[in-house]
Amino acid sequence: MAALQCYAEAIKFAQECGDLLQVSGIWNNTGIAHLSSARYAEAIASFEQAINVAENQPELSSTSAQANSNIALASLHVSDIKRGLGAIVEAIRQYGVPKTVSEMHDCALAESHYARLLLEIGMVEEARSHCELAKKFAARSKSQRAEVFASMAEGLADIHDGNSDIGLTRLKRALEAARRDMRVTLQDALAMLIHGYRLCGQPDAALVYLRELQRLHQDGRERAVLLHHNLHLRTIDGQLDVLADASLEISQSELRKRLVGRDRVRAQVAMLEQQSVAAELHDDATGEHCYRVGRLASLLARAFGIDDDTCFLIDLAARMHDIGKLAIPDQILLKPGRFTPAEREIMETHTTAGADLLAKSGIPQMYVAEEIARHHHERFDGTGYPARLAGAAIPIAARVTALADVFDALTHIRPYKEAWPVADAIAEIARQRGKHFDPALTDLFLTLVPALQREHGDLDAFLGVDAKHSKFIQARKTLAAALKKDVNEQFEMRR
Repeated sequence: MAALQCYAEAIKFAQECGDLLQVSGIWNNTGIAHLSSARYAEAIASFEQAINVAENQPELSSTSAQANSNIALASLHVSDIKRGLGAIVEAIRQYGVPKTVSEMHDCALAESHYARLLLEIGMVEEARSHCELAKKFAARSKSQRAEVFASMAEGLADIHDGNSDIGLTRLKRALEAARRDMRVTLQDALAMLIHGYRLCGQPDAALVYLRELQRLHQDGRERAVLLHHNLHLRTIDGQLDVLADASLEISQSELRKRLVGRDRVRAQVAMLEQQSVAAELHDDATGEHCYRVGRLASLLARAFGIDDDTCFLIDLAARMHDIGKLAIPDQILLKPGRFTPAEREIMETHTTAGADLLAKSGIPQMYVAEEIARHHHERFDGTGYPARLAGAAIPIAARVTALADVFDALTHIRPYKEAWPVADAIAEIARQRGKHFDPALTDLFLTLVPALQREHGDLDAFLGVDAKHSKFIQARKTLAAALKKDVNEQFEMRR
């Protein structure tokens, strides 16, 4: 997230300076940032922009080749094999004959991607020839990372060729090397071994490594979230010390104390809020879902008679309801079809993972966010998860968030569904009265939403107003606008 904000600024400055090498390189790095967060459509768009900037610039051919190679890798993740093949063929043409150690490394990765793409369309012999090239370049580059990727591609080729035992052995050795010396490749090694076991028809073994991948995601992302969060808190505390000295001369009314307290809570949760937006980007490209859910949940709580301060906390806390999705492997999070029972079990752990993370935040007010993250998938009839709580045993903050979350998901487009009309969504909420949702809250909700529509007209704009102040979302929109502008300019130049 911080990287994307920096890249948005860097692109602007590089464009103003007319430095095409920097512009192309920054777009490529932006794509890598998106790729690492599994936002593949945005990653590919960024890589394509790097290529557009480098067009007809011979000195930028290396950057263009790297971008094409990255497009191939992203295309593997989204199973767009045709696009990936076109990109990798162009990347290898642009690389030419590698001479330097760095070029050997890049070519080894590109040949590994090419081999994997060919395997996806059943061209095993052709894939093997590219595996050999990957191994040769990796050895000359003396890059452990390149050697691990080359070995993994060869292992998959063995499995496709019917040599399952040999292939799985290669993949497991690559995993051991990643664990021992190359933890930066550990996630990729686990993912490819999972794929290998699935190809071999061994789902039980695949599940073992899938659980390890889940733990890797959860531990790594939790450490990163808490590190940034704690650094953020220390910065805020320093600022507040300065403000405290100045405030000695200000009236200390109860209202002033309350406002300062709220400002401090807002500042403290800002980093966690950004992480929550990032966790939802797989389903909600705008990043505004979390804010709409928070506002609607707090309004419903107010209508239910909950005090104003608690409603304020619910507004902030409900934004973090799905932060635990950061701990879920992309193979599950991005799966287009139905989950297997084992995959569903892993997916459901996002509730406890999110609650455990928030419990470590060090912010006393976050007890509300912890409750919401843990219990927003409970159902009033006791058939939800993770604890199968029923009725009033479900915390009230989680009950109001459940209604807001389901309504917003229904009324907005997702990768797996079209947006429902508001009337249809309200009808579905009514059908779930007493089953999924608290009956009393449901009755309030069914009158609240139409009243908000009448009063504010554009319900999304009203509920998502706080998203307008998110620097993370602003940076994403800046990048998206730059992509659209530059692509349109390229189109006009070629007409």
